[in-house]
Amino acid sequence: MHRPEHCKSMTELRAAIDRLDEELIDLLARRAHYIDRAAELKPAEAMPARIASRVEQVVANVRKAAKLRNLDPDMVEALWRPLIDWSIRREENILGSSAPQNEEN
Repeated sequence: MHRPEHCKSMTELRAAIDRLDEELIDLLARRAHYIDRAAELKPAEAMPARIASRVEQVVANVRKAAKLRNLDPDMVEALWRPLIDWSIRREENILGSSAPQNEEN
């Protein structure tokens, strides 16, 4: 894939963006597999799907990563919070009603 500054037309640039979007979807699918595994492991440790301290740790991690890459950390956080919420809902669907409800683990 060309670097952005090497793209000579909008068609070439858009094709590169489309390839990046495919890669992002691949990464999201990989992340979802880890979320599914977390839902399998959490019952043995009596952990709920949502753990508030872990949510904030993930947000802090992505904000830091964004800063290191000269991205707006507020924008990245705004993208990640819905991803985290989606991940938690995914875990809750797997865990079902028998999941612990304590958020402090």
